[in-house]
Amino acid sequence: MIVFAAIGEGNAGLTRLIIILVYLSLLLLLGFFASRLFRGTKKDYMLASSSIGPFLLLMSIFGTTMTAFALVGSSGESWKDGIGVYGKLASSSGIIHSLCFFLIGVKLWTLGQKYGYTTQIQYFRDRLNNNAIGLILFPILVGLIIPYLLIGVMAGGTVMNQMTDGAFGKKKGGPPPAIQGLSENAPKMVSIYKDILSSMEKDDSAEIDAKLKAASAQFVELHGGKKPKPPTPQNALPKWMGSLLICGVVLIYVFFGGMRGTAWANAFQTIVFMVLGLVTFCYLGYALGGQEGKGLVENLKAATAKVTPENKVQSQIEQWEKISNLSKNEKTAVAAGLSARRAAPPKELKEYTTRKEMSFLVFVTYMFVPLSVGMFPHLFQHWLTARDAKSFKTPVICHPIFIMIVWVPCVLIGIWGTTTTFSGTPNAILIFLVKTKTGAVLGGFLAAGILAAIMSSLDSQFLCIGTMFTTDIVNHYYPKRYTDRQQILVARLFIIAIVIVTYLLSLGNLTSVFALGVWCFSGFSALFPLVVACLYWKRLTVQGAYSCVIAAAVTWVYFFTQAYQSDNFRTYTVDIGEYQTMPVFWMILASTIAMMTVSFATPPMNEGHLHRFFPESKNKG
Repeated sequence: MIVFAAIGEGNAGLTRLIIILVYLSLLLLLGFFASRLFRGTKKDYMLASSSIGPFLLLMSIFGTTMTAFALVGSSGESWKDGIGVYGKLASSSGIIHSLCFFLIGVKLWTLGQKYGYTTQIQYFRDRLNNNAIGLILFPILVGLIIPYLLIGVMAGGTVMNQMTDGAFGKKKGGPPPAIQGLSENAPKMVSIYKDILSSMEKDDSAEIDAKLKAASAQFVELHGGKKPKPPTPQNALPKWMGSLLICGVVLIYVFFGGMRGTAWANAFQTIVFMVLGLVTFCYLGYALGGQEGKGLVENLKAATAKVTPENKVQSQIEQWEKISNLSKNEKTAVAAGLSARRAAPPKELKEYTTRKEMSFLVFVTYMFVPLSVGMFPHLFQHWLTARDAKSFKTPVICHPIFIMIVWVPCVLIGIWGTTTTFSGTPNAILIFLVKTKTGAVLGGFLAAGILAAIMSSLDSQFLCIGTMFTTDIVNHYYPKRYTDRQQILVARLFIIAIVIVTYLLSLGNLTSVFALGVWCFSGFSALFPLVVACLYWKRLTVQGAYSCVIAAAVTWVYFFTQAYQSDNFRTYTVDIGEYQTMPVFWMILASTIAMMTVSFATPPMNEGHLHRFFPESKNKG
């Protein structure tokens, strides 16, 4: 009844908020029912007693790898840099992820069942027969997970804030003051944009630059000498409160439900965001196509046909011509609308004309980023929940298909977004389209779908960090001192501490979900040679493993610092002469060379110890 009352009042923000709250309540109920099946043991809390079957394993693994990076980040990056985003990351991820599940996940599950591992660090300590390796790995792994958590917490707060605009009262005032000189400037802007269009047709970059510079100056002048700022939501749920609500819901069902609650929640949320993602794709494609009375396919084609630099400039011409032909009162209203919608300034037009450019080596070296799944601690923990080795068949086969189902719509939506007047930060394009192109009820459901993707990874990561601290620090250094119940309590308390730290860090500003995600994944990828060598290379030594970890950490810190201090953090590359490459390539190269060089320079490990992990090579040199 409350929802219908909100709809009746015409309060779209309140309607969307109520739908989101109902969705979050369902997650809490799911966590409650999962907690009723809790067996009270540490293994059940952390690994669901290794009872997860093929379907639930697929949904939980896929859900935990599809984050705000996949939905919010990919649509924003494609809006900024074009369809190459899918090729450089999504298509390679589909293949590389499945290979990691098959070549790494199955072997680690087998060893985990044989020797009772719960975490990555347990495995590395046992494989290398060295306790101290855990002390260097623990802070690095936790340090890389926290930025991953930040992506979800901050994106969740932004979604809640943007989608609840006006939920708690009417927006203040009417249209902003009329833009000075509108009547005189509109024809001039039409003329300038027509000149830009003719320059584009001649493909004269120097002429385009000159015309864009003139248009940019005129654009700023039209807005009173200041660049327009995106409007902030009024009477909406604050970002800090939205992030706090997301953290609280996830914390509750992880706290009580453990891994079983996490797996069930991941499965539910994966279904939600996949179904609603397809609905979003179809609805926005139809709306952006603009072909009323025609079918979905025709509108999808029409939306795609609009994606040209020339069409973008032509849309600007039509806007300003429309202003020129309006009455005084109408001009004021349109001016207010343009200000509120942030009509794209020429700077964005310039970026749009060059967004298809990408170095071949950047494209190729991007393919090293998906190797990160081989070192995700939370994914390792999900692998160990499998009932048997056969449970991996479904994820290996279906994971690439699911990636395509999620990424293709998100990337296309981002590209179609270039045909609109949106010119804010890339992170906001998906939210902008859902908010402006859908009704209140549908927008609420689609917002819930976005939150589902965000939260489906937060839970696994929170649980993973608590498990690592309890297993690799507390229980390892104080064995048999604590009962299962006490260890579960320690894990829960540490999870609460990490949630608090992550939330406090989230109160800062995040410029790019996609960029932060790439840097986070690059760090895990740099450690990928370590897990491969542990599983497949007998000649690896303890010293070689240390060298690999140190080289990965040092190169990551170096490149990240260089990028952060530069003006192109989002698109930072390592340039060797005229060639551009992704930093992750050099991180992996450095860690691999360091590992192999030091391993060959130090005595091999004891053959009797290695036989535990390579039984087939007992009598081989």
